[in-house]
Amino acid sequence: MPEEQERATPLLIGDLVTHVTELVRKEIQLFRAETEEKATQVMVAVGSLAAALAIALTALNVLAAALVAAITDAGLNASWSAIIVGVVFAIIAYVLANRGMSNLKATSLAPRRTVRATTRDAEMVKGKM
Repeated sequence: MPEEQERATPLLIGDLVTHVTELVRKEIQLFRAETEEKATQVMVAVGSLAAALAIALTALNVLAAALVAAITDAGLNASWSAIIVGVVFAIIAYVLANRGMSNLKATSLAPRRTVRATTRDAEMVKGKM
């Protein structure tokens, strides 16, 4: 019986190494897939920011003059009209920029599934040793 145990031990160790190697390989695949998914999210967020910027600039150029003229026609000084319009557009740009930046926060881009799976697998391997 001791000889059988001596032969079985290397086989068990070999199986363990094979399983751990396969587990690491799968974790790397999961990490790659999740990283690609997060990169897509970054690209969408950057695209949203670029679109917001283009729209804000176009709107600023087209509507600013019309709004300043309308406020001036209503009886306010042209300088004050321009200041009011500029502040309104600045607030809108600020809101859009904050929305885009919140999509780029590091916590939302972390590979959470990979971290959870790796932690779970490490605990499982520790339990079997």
